[in-house]
Amino acid sequence: MPWFVLPIIGLLVGAFGTLIGAGGGFILVPILLLMYPDYAPATITAITLMVTFSNSLSGTLAYSRLKRIDYRSALLFSLAGIPGAVIGANVTGILGRDTFQLIFSFVLIALSVYLLLKPSVKKAPAGFLAGSTTREITDSDGIKHTFSYSMKVGLLLAFFTGFVAGLLGIGGGIIHVPAMSSLLAFPVHIATATSHMVISITTLSALVTHIIRESFSDGFATALLLSAGAVVGAQIGARFSQKISGPLIIRLLALGLLAVAVRLIVSAVIS
Repeated sequence: MPWFVLPIIGLLVGAFGTLIGAGGGFILVPILLLMYPDYAPATITAITLMVTFSNSLSGTLAYSRLKRIDYRSALLFSLAGIPGAVIGANVTGILGRDTFQLIFSFVLIALSVYLLLKPSVKKAPAGFLAGSTTREITDSDGIKHTFSYSMKVGLLLAFFTGFVAGLLGIGGGIIHVPAMSSLLAFPVHIATATSHMVISITTLSALVTHIIRESFSDGFATALLLSAGAVVGAQIGARFSQKISGPLIIRLLALGLLAVAVRLIVSAVIS
């Protein structure tokens, strides 16, 4: 793979991942699995986590300027997500490549079905999983967002998302953003921005775990080049986050995820 192609891939992944608050890891993992068939699952995950961390940190700074981040909730969710991320990162080290591909494929299929059936996330009905935690966020446009949610449910979701992030290197935002919007009644723009801050913290903890396990024996240069593009892409994604219609993009993304999942399943079965 020519070196100059990697920053371009990182830019595209970073832009789209930030646009939907997902970090981009769920797009990058299948790309790396197809590009580098000889890399171990732990190496693929470590590369993706480094790129996702760079992307989410850059996106967090951009969303901070837009004043859309619920910092208190993000910090609490991060504290719950870090143990899950560390556990997931350690589990990755014992998985074979074919097993890893199959697990990731079924995750992609589940996500694609969810996105196809529910391309736009709506606010949870009043009283559904309601809690005493009430938040009020005023963004840079002067729009006030007031919402309430169950902290217990939020922490459980954060732990699960952290585990998925550490296990598969996908950041977890593709799960966290719909869950925050549907189950916790976060406004979508606040959920997207807050999720990015949570991703930046949880993926850092998982990344450190992979570094300690020496998962970067291969792929460090690849991770740097992809990360360079992702940092720029995150700024672009955040800037266009309110200007691009979501439902059509989400449907096309879901079809793409489904196609990649089928390709990975076939590859794992044949090998």
